[in-house]
Amino acid sequence: MTATYRQPGVVLTDRRFTVPLDHDDPAGETIELYAREVVAGDRAQQNLPWLVYLQGGPGFGANRFVGRPAWLGRALKEYRVLLLDQRGTGHSTPANRQTLPLRGGPAEQADYLARFRAHSIVRDCEAIRPAVTGGAPWTVLGQSFGGFCTVNYLSTAPEGLSAAVITGGLPSLDAHADDVYRAAYPRIERKVTAHYARYPQDVERARRIADHLLSHEVVLPNGYRLTAEAFQSLGIVLGGGEGSHRLHFLLEHAFVRTAQGMALSDAFQEEVQGLLSYAGHPLYALVHEAIYGQDGRPTAWSAERIRAEFPQFDAAKALAGDGPLLFTGETIHPWMFDCDPALRPLRETAELLAARTDWAPLYDPARLAANEVPAAAAIYHDDMYVDTAHSLRTARSVRGLRTWVTDEFEHDGVRAGGPRVLDRLLSLARDEV
Repeated sequence: MTATYRQPGVVLTDRRFTVPLDHDDPAGETIELYAREVVAGDRAQQNLPWLVYLQGGPGFGANRFVGRPAWLGRALKEYRVLLLDQRGTGHSTPANRQTLPLRGGPAEQADYLARFRAHSIVRDCEAIRPAVTGGAPWTVLGQSFGGFCTVNYLSTAPEGLSAAVITGGLPSLDAHADDVYRAAYPRIERKVTAHYARYPQDVERARRIADHLLSHEVVLPNGYRLTAEAFQSLGIVLGGGEGSHRLHFLLEHAFVRTAQGMALSDAFQEEVQGLLSYAGHPLYALVHEAIYGQDGRPTAWSAERIRAEFPQFDAAKALAGDGPLLFTGETIHPWMFDCDPALRPLRETAELLAARTDWAPLYDPARLAANEVPAAAAIYHDDMYVDTAHSLRTARSVRGLRTWVTDEFEHDGVRAGGPRVLDRLLSLARDEV
């Protein structure tokens, strides 16, 4: 049953769709997709063009907005918006430690998850588009990994698009995961250095916390084993506009004096477990490196292997000297499947995905070179999550794609910038500026 309800200034409708698990086997097993339709309250009865939003990740459901914040207010001036929970996320058929055992053992689970990459998400979009738009093409807004999906859309089904708008999500068309992470670690180091320049008192605070974790076994209230490496991975927040400030406020209340001596405070542990747990988005950890798989090479825990080329990220070595502890960023490591109770049962499945060698290419350079879909992309200068050089190289490979390169925002510019980012990109795509 379709449910329609209201929030301030908007009318929302819950929509559900059934799609094939494997679009090459349309008569086979199916999964369910959930999406939330949003329209301005004063335009609810109008026949409007559609914009479908593809969230970043992989593994995150679409934003749960209240009212018309961030980019949504700009979109609702002219579009009816579909906030899609990509397969396996949000209210779509879930894929997590509780549900994946229904598939069978780790091998069956890995085969299932291999169908959760960009090409399957795009085919989902094309499967549901006729029911949503009546067959008319729609505009896609792809944020981060959603941008990766959008480039796949332009490669495989451009006839479904009236325009494509990408924010912080132009992928390399041919880089292996090793290339991605080899470019990422120096960017991460620059972000950490900038954080310490802003908050120099955090140098000693971070060293003290890491030293404590190297000599104490700390288990967070949710069962997460907080190691020094896990603590370093909090650096992922530095990719957002407010990330440096969030990290600073977290570090400043790390310790409390107890009857047994100094210990990590409950408040600190509670906030850390919320930042580190993958309970709400396990697909992010399971298929993150797989989004870069395009040839016969396995990803083989690329972020972990490439990190060894950057010994300055080793916590023990940093503490043995007088240098700062370096945080890490958007990287997935095998130890996460030991530390996080939401991931532990899926360790063998993750190993099989890391060893997989049958990843198909995700992008079609020839088709992109002949692109006719109006398209625009925001490229954030020194984006911590997506390499700027890779994005610019891809931008030059997509015919007609207009770019806006800016250092005004970090990776979350489409949210932090309110309506401005989407407004500018739509203007670029339409050749209005």
